[in-house]
Amino acid sequence: MGDRSTLRSRAIGVFDSGVGGLTVHAALRRLLPKERLVYLGDTARLPYGSRSPQVITRYALNNARFLQQFDLKLLVVACNTVSATALPALTEALPVPVLGVVEPGVAAALATGAKHLGVIGTLSTIGSGAYQQAIARQAPSVRVSTATCQLFVPLAEEGWTTGEVPAAVATHYLGALRSRGVQALLLACTHYPLLREAIAAAIGPGTVLVDSAETSALAAARLLEERDLMTDAAAGSEKFLVTDLSEQFGVMAERFLGRPVGLPELVDIAQ
Repeated sequence: MGDRSTLRSRAIGVFDSGVGGLTVHAALRRLLPKERLVYLGDTARLPYGSRSPQVITRYALNNARFLQQFDLKLLVVACNTVSATALPALTEALPVPVLGVVEPGVAAALATGAKHLGVIGTLSTIGSGAYQQAIARQAPSVRVSTATCQLFVPLAEEGWTTGEVPAAVATHYLGALRSRGVQALLLACTHYPLLREAIAAAIGPGTVLVDSAETSALAAARLLEERDLMTDAAAGSEKFLVTDLSEQFGVMAERFLGRPVGLPELVDIAQ
């Protein structure tokens, strides 16, 4: 695989079905400012959440194989749906480490010491049972309550992250979890951190919020350090790729990253 310096100089690939994974990208950039990041949003085929496991896996493999041309040292799957469905297939298919968002998020949630965890996500993510199973494997005595919050994604993408509308939606979705007394709440969707204020208010002050985007970036940093793959570069770089370029991408990307990113490159990955 070449000498150590060559390995360190390789890129970190990040992909999602759309723009939600930019919260993971942003966390990676904050933690690893010297790394070379390549982000792929499969915007032509979103949303993944309503697809079958077979189709999700096929799309995920398309994305991963496309990103391999950028000489990766790590692939970060910044999509809860793919992480919950296709991670074993990706790990088997790729010659580099593959990191999803499920295990880091679960580890961080359990580290809070909570005996009753809440998990919120899309219908596909919650329906897969991936988070529930991961918690049961690591901490069988911890109680888990879940809720699907489908409207959080369009609210985040439309920029409706504060005010009466997101507050009312969050209260509707999270009322049952609050009444059950969850002690920590895992945000099992990369869009949800943008609604953190509304979610925190709806779930109540006694509940710790755990952000799967931030925890995934921390896990990536640990993995690079453990494998001696941190870059020697003086400064990092980033590239943004999409499979369909809508006029709204730049607006949404700036909303997710907190800064403008310029025009992404339009690519064709269909196989």
